[in-house]
Amino acid sequence: MYELGEGGFGVVYKGILPNGQEIVVKRLSRTSGQGKEEFKTEVILVAKLQHRNLVRLLGFCLQGEEKIVVYEFVPNKSLDYFLYVPGRQRQLDWSSYYNIIGGIVQRFLYLHEDSRLRIIHYDLKASNVLLDGDMNAKISDFGMAKIFEVDQTQGNTSRVVGT
Repeated sequence: MYELGEGGFGVVYKGILPNGQEIVVKRLSRTSGQGKEEFKTEVILVAKLQHRNLVRLLGFCLQGEEKIVVYEFVPNKSLDYFLYVPGRQRQLDWSSYYNIIGGIVQRFLYLHEDSRLRIIHYDLKASNVLLDGDMNAKISDFGMAKIFEVDQTQGNTSRVVGT
């Protein structure tokens, strides 16, 4: 296992399971802004949704102060890598960006309208859009997400959350 990156939430590692499957291990730091409730929300939502266009949860650990989530590995990094890393913007043409944007819209339409749970993500940003081997968008980081009833048409969304 080796470190892929680090953020305000903690450290992300890449590993390989005994069966050869590549994984990502997200270990939240004790000083992370994501507390136990956000961690539980993320784990429960991703486990319940399990959709091919959302990052797939493989396991988790919540023991004492230790908070670890294991996800499928998505090989092409996140969208922010292609938007903000110098020289990477030219790796994708406008058609690719158009397809990625269309994919993001489809994923959020699924969360808002078509999933068995009605989800508002609350933290859409380029770093939460991961790109698979075919450059299809996969949505990640559901720590701030909220579940609404299937027939609920209104909710209190005036509160500013996310980044």
